[in-house]
Amino acid sequence: MRVAYFDCFAGISGDMTLGALIDAGADEGWLRDELGKLRGIDFELRFTPVTKKGIRATNVEVITGDEHPHRHLTDIVDIIGASTLADNVKSRAIQAFTHLAEAEAVVHGTTPDKVHFHEVGAVDAIVDIVGSVLLVENLGLERIYASPLPMGHGFVESSHGRIPLPAPATVQLLKGIPIYSADVEGELVTPTGAALIRTLASEFGGIPQTRIQAVGYGAGKNEFPFPNVLRVFVGEATESDLPPSDRVSIIETNIDDMNPEFYDSVMEKLFKAGALDVYLIPIVMKKGRPATLLSAICPLEYTHEIASTILRETTTFGVRIYRTERRCLERTSTTVATRFGDIRVKIGSISGTQISASPEYEDCRAAAENHGVPIRQVYDEAMTVFRMSQTG
Repeated sequence: MRVAYFDCFAGISGDMTLGALIDAGADEGWLRDELGKLRGIDFELRFTPVTKKGIRATNVEVITGDEHPHRHLTDIVDIIGASTLADNVKSRAIQAFTHLAEAEAVVHGTTPDKVHFHEVGAVDAIVDIVGSVLLVENLGLERIYASPLPMGHGFVESSHGRIPLPAPATVQLLKGIPIYSADVEGELVTPTGAALIRTLASEFGGIPQTRIQAVGYGAGKNEFPFPNVLRVFVGEATESDLPPSDRVSIIETNIDDMNPEFYDSVMEKLFKAGALDVYLIPIVMKKGRPATLLSAICPLEYTHEIASTILRETTTFGVRIYRTERRCLERTSTTVATRFGDIRVKIGSISGTQISASPEYEDCRAAAENHGVPIRQVYDEAMTVFRMSQTG
């Protein structure tokens, strides 16, 4: 399977995406021909090599004489829909603009159909979004992965005046996507870039197991202390006996002065705050004092809340935070009918191949209590019924 990994260490924008994909080997002439199918907009597309902090990259300029800066979503949909582009290109590009309209609507307290796109409705945004979708097709990319996205700080001028960074529409578009502070003044992820990565990428985290065939660099317009480029790896996904990875945080602390009765409440609040798992390990600290290591695992975006919960709810004075990778089986579930009632069974798989199965503890416990039997009896019967259903 042909894949790409967007390494967004300096952020992402529409022109950076175009430049990186062209730099990775996409056909520039074919792109011009395809964009020519968009009627009613006047533009010139220019690709030039530049150097960013010693790294050669492709810079993209969309030069336009268009004097109609305000467009509604329906206007853009009409422009794309009226073209002779492939249907899958149309639908993906329209999806990206729909994401933008929905984000702007939330920010401005209106509905997507009433949003004036202003900057993002200009011709350069249409070219950036449609062009990027076209280049994904041209490179034959079947799946796109991306790194967590860096956030700058400060302010930027917009049609509404000075707004904080990251821009409100960008923040709305990145809900559910892992981000982190880059501690740099300036806009690293633009609304157009956020809409594109939300539409194109299926997973965010580390680089998947890939045999690299090409690398492309797309230049950003601003200058930062680091190379302002988007790096894209293109290659073939290699077979692996492990499921895809994702990034998580581990937040932990040593506690030697808290009433042990409090741990149950702490764990409950950590799970409510977004923890994937919480566990306690007995340890021995200095001077032979017995203590407890409290650890919580969570998605990157819940790191702050989990750390804050530990600091609020325990007697500790500090926490340690680690970023790491995890790999999980694909999870599905089914329900089996036993003489003790219906019991859910969770199934773990890799690439569709079943690896493990286990009855849900809470279902087994409730059934055992209702029928006055040991829980292991309910568990064993559920597994027997499940295995018979798999061979029957």
